Amino acid sequence: MRIITENEVTQIIKYPTLIKELRKAFQADIKVPPRIHQDFENPKEGIDSTLLLMPSWQPSEELGIKVLTVSPNNAKYNLPGISAVYLLFDAHNGMLKSVIEAKKLTSMRTAAASALASSYLSREDAKIMLMVGTGALSEELIRAHATVRKLEKIYIWGRNREKAEKIVEKLQSEFNIQVVDTIEEKITQADIISCATLSKEALILGKFIQAGQHYDLVGSFKPDMREGDDALISNVDIFIDSQMATKESGDINIPLESGHISKSSIKADLFELTQEKKRARVSQEQITLFKSVGHALEDFTAAKLVDTKLNELLMS
Repeated sequence: MRIITENEVTQIIKYPTLIKELRKAFQADIKVPPRIHQDFENPKEGIDSTLLLMPSWQPSEELGIKVLTVSPNNAKYNLPGISAVYLLFDAHNGMLKSVIEAKKLTSMRTAAASALASSYLSREDAKIMLMVGTGALSEELIRAHATVRKLEKIYIWGRNREKAEKIVEKLQSEFNIQVVDTIEEKITQADIISCATLSKEALILGKFIQAGQHYDLVGSFKPDMREGDDALISNVDIFIDSQMATKESGDINIPLESGHISKSSIKADLFELTQEKKRARVSQEQITLFKSVGHALEDFTAAKLVDTKLNELLMS
């Protein structure tokens, strides 16, 4: 058994390879039982935190489980909102193979899933991206989307401008990127709008949608959280990572319950897209939206990739 650090994860995982492996994983026979999603009281903060247990396996090959906590108020302590570890076992003999620090693993697999969806749903000539949010996911989402589309300009907005400026400073050698003061000033110009926040009030408003845009909503993972309003959700073609999104995310669950959308509004999930069972983008004018809540298959795929690549490096 070995411990794989976050630095090693960052060095080993590259987006072109991870996106390719995710595409294959959504087409493969990987067992993924329902994850355990448990909110737990955090009276010192006055808001619940969340524990997630996410198992998956391939019979007689590998088995893994991610243990993850989400603490929404951690930003005020200058701490990440997510803390996670991944345990990878040999599914034949049950022996523990690797313990992987999984904060970066989680960010990168989430971003890779959004990029995989974008490869089906955004226009091939998409050039401008608006990134809403300045958490750990934002720079990963920018890098991942840039892997599948030739982005010429990236705008970033966050409630804390200083954080947005730090991301620009970090990424300016890789991208043409700048901070914006409001979402509204650039959203109508963007081809891809990615949102990764812990907001409970919609930040992306339907009154600004433009023909041909692709929306990537990543942050809302609880029924009382949402990033897009009813006007957005009811005027786009909706795609999801898995059926869990209909129950766990307020972006989908709230408008379903209010009748603004129905189950038929959801065109496909990533399994159906990658297996070519359902159609993706059908025209340049179509407005698409991808909603993800995360899937254990993605963690399993990323963890296996890290373990395999590290083995190869150690043997070379």
